[in-house]
Amino acid sequence: MPEPGFEMSGVSVTFGGLVALSDVSLEVAPNQVLGVIGPNGAGKTTLFNVACGFVRPDAGLLRWRGQELRGLRPHQLAGLGISRSLQDLGLFDHMTVLENVMVGATRHARTTFWSALLALPSHRRDERALTERTMAVLEELGIADVAHRYAASLPYPVRKRVALARALSVEPDLLLLDEPASGLANDEMAEIGELIRGLTVRTSVMLVEHHMDLVMSVCDDIVVLDFGKVIARGGPDHVREHPAVLAAYLGEDVPHETAATRPERRWGC
Repeated sequence: MPEPGFEMSGVSVTFGGLVALSDVSLEVAPNQVLGVIGPNGAGKTTLFNVACGFVRPDAGLLRWRGQELRGLRPHQLAGLGISRSLQDLGLFDHMTVLENVMVGATRHARTTFWSALLALPSHRRDERALTERTMAVLEELGIADVAHRYAASLPYPVRKRVALARALSVEPDLLLLDEPASGLANDEMAEIGELIRGLTVRTSVMLVEHHMDLVMSVCDDIVVLDFGKVIARGGPDHVREHPAVLAAYLGEDVPHETAATRPERRWGC
């Protein structure tokens, strides 16, 4: 029987009198990409923040590999084998690309503070190993040539890859991605999509995104939110033709049989 992945069960979140999420359940299966989509204000950001430990739900449970996560906080993610990449990138502008990504790779460091302070041989070996690990990730994402440039000097699409590289340097079993295609041109978006699909050989991915072309091309399953509730779930073909999804995006009731006649309007960004 396959190992369970990441699960949310009956998650609800309120901010004052505003219901941001209401009884939301989902599962990220091992080695698959789960997409979370919905119109503006649907609750996608709140759901992502719950998964990352930024927001504690008022009700419901989070589970990872069958174990309940109580009081999850962001600093605990790496130790659980979970990594995240945020929409605002969070890079250190006055550090090099190599240094930025090594911040993530330090999860694998074996030496102590004192060995680093005293520059012991064990620390030097560990640092070499982390550098090699980091360079391998940069090579995979096609940005090894900018390893020694400062993050602030790079164009936005490259900075997006640096942020993704830092998340991958943790060698996560679950990768949480918040709007990885934001600010990218169509060809850059296609490249990111190929990278995300390729990651499933070693990790699971939960993708919160509003670019429908990317979601439909990379996701195995999709959960659709509207006003904090799940209105549809299933594979891309099922979601693409679901009347509730069409109504949420178009703001009107759309007969199921007319769905195929309106693909461009239906999935506009």
